[in-house]
Amino acid sequence: MSDVAFWVIQVPGWLLFIYLVIAQCTAAVSYAMGIKMGTQEPAKLITEVGVAFFKGYAGADLVFYVPLLGLGLVAHAMAASWAAAVLGAALGITVYWPVACLWTVRAARGAEGWELPKEEQYWVVLPVIAGWGVLALILLLLAAK
Repeated sequence: MSDVAFWVIQVPGWLLFIYLVIAQCTAAVSYAMGIKMGTQEPAKLITEVGVAFFKGYAGADLVFYVPLLGLGLVAHAMAASWAAAVLGAALGITVYWPVACLWTVRAARGAEGWELPKEEQYWVVLPVIAGWGVLALILLLLAAK
């Protein structure tokens, strides 16, 4: 793998990891704290079902995705033989969850009780995350040849 490809995976990967620890893992432990930090939406804006949806992603991130991403990035940095498998799995989730969230945000638009005041931010940030995930997967595949 070229040095450029290595850093294109590592730098955004660790930035995403840090973001997820702060924004998602905190909310998994205390959704109220996520609301105070501005990383989560209150029930009065998105309904209790919306909160449950976002709590579900935060919980899954805490117990599975964030540890897998961290492990994959460490293994990739160490050039471990199993790095591509673990990082590839994490990158698959990196593409999947932004798409699922955006699909839900779009489907919920106009639903009774759903008022997402910062929806534009979702449409800016989540495609960037998913795009990096696709790029990193492609770089991993090219390196495997």
